Amino acid sequence: MKKAFLSLLVVAALPAAAQEMKKFDIKADDWAVGEPPAAVFVLDGKVSVAEKDGGKAVMIDPGTELVEASAQFGDSAAGGASIQARVFASKKGRSTPRFGLSVHGMAGYRLYVNPAKKQLELVKADQTLATAPFTWTSDTWLNLKIEAKKAAGDAWSITASAWPATEAAAPATPQLKHEDKGLKGQGKCAIWATPYSNTPIFFDDIHIEIEAAPAK
Repeated sequence: MKKAFLSLLVVAALPAAAQEMKKFDIKADDWAVGEPPAAVFVLDGKVSVAEKDGGKAVMIDPGTELVEASAQFGDSAAGGASIQARVFASKKGRSTPRFGLSVHGMAGYRLYVNPAKKQLELVKADQTLATAPFTWTSDTWLNLKIEAKKAAGDAWSITASAWPATEAAAPATPQLKHEDKGLKGQGKCAIWATPYSNTPIFFDDIHIEIEAAPAK
């Protein structure tokens, strides 16, 4: 794995009335094994830094209670936002986990991989807005990405994709698409996982891009 860091790569000031673009690359290789650093804001569940495949990754552990675990990263968006990450999960018997990414905080859009239903899901406020067939492979790294992008007026476009980590490029056409209007576009990006199979779920190479409020 590449050397770990949590860094603000770009803060490009746009015209006075516009947002600032911020990018974060989050890797765990230089973090100590155990409790995550302050850069990882744990909302629920057992989240830690663990060794994985010769490096380290953010791990969601089953623990003693089955909960939907979540952790946020980077700054809060004030406009468009996207998050991409590699995820490794395993099945146990017939049990499979559910995992994904989200933008714009707790109330924002979430991309889930739901192996039990063999599909990708785009969810907001506990409502599934779009699905696509998807065959998940246990014990392999998978790339995920979700993006909320502002269009003309108050229109927004939300897209999401999943593809094998062995393939560098995302699908030319996202598997999930949804149009919305009047989003606030506020909140942090996050990872989500429910370890139904009682096996750990690993997240690594987390890349975030957001529009943030301009510095005063």
